[in-house]
Amino acid sequence: MSNLALAAALWLAIHIGISGTTLRAALVRRLGERAFAGVYSVLSIAALVLLIQAFRHAGTEPLWSLPPGAYWVLVALMLPAFVLFVASLAGANPTLTGQTLGEAGPRGVTRITRHPMMCAFSLWALVHVLGNGDLAALLFFGTFGATALAGMPSIDAKIAARDPAAWARLSATTSILPFGAIAAGRNRFVPGEIPWWVWLTGVALWAAMLHFHAQLIGLSPIPGQMI
Repeated sequence: MSNLALAAALWLAIHIGISGTTLRAALVRRLGERAFAGVYSVLSIAALVLLIQAFRHAGTEPLWSLPPGAYWVLVALMLPAFVLFVASLAGANPTLTGQTLGEAGPRGVTRITRHPMMCAFSLWALVHVLGNGDLAALLFFGTFGATALAGMPSIDAKIAARDPAAWARLSATTSILPFGAIAAGRNRFVPGEIPWWVWLTGVALWAAMLHFHAQLIGLSPIPGQMI
């Protein structure tokens, strides 16, 4: 378990301790943007491999167990995670570097959240932390969840620094929390702006993972079939 904790700490140091901080800016000035990106990518891949290997060999220390009905809730929560992930890849995302919000305002999934991919990863991590209920899962999935949660305000800060006017429009009409801006009356839900194939692909991926999860991961998420 100590190896997993160290691997998690290394991942967090790279993705939270460097990315989006003054240290990143200093390294970019010294190395150049391309060289920094290359080194950062290599470090990230190495940290990911170490994290996965440490998780695979970590022991199990149960922390909690959920009632059977709760697992169905977790299964259902993975559906919006898949849809958000597919939607984040489907069109222009104003939270990606170099993109800004047009005068027409947010459209599609951006109305729901300005960080659909990060929200998908956060939801995925939460589901797996709760569903596994052990220390290894808390360290492994919790590390990715913490990275995604920390990444959202970091990205916002970069947009605000790069284009204050665009950030003012974006922050006024969108939210980090899914449906937050809609609930506050600052936006509205327009499902038709999200292409039909995004919904279909999200559902298909969710169903496929439910079906093949046991073969791929070695554990079924379906209550009554957990092995």
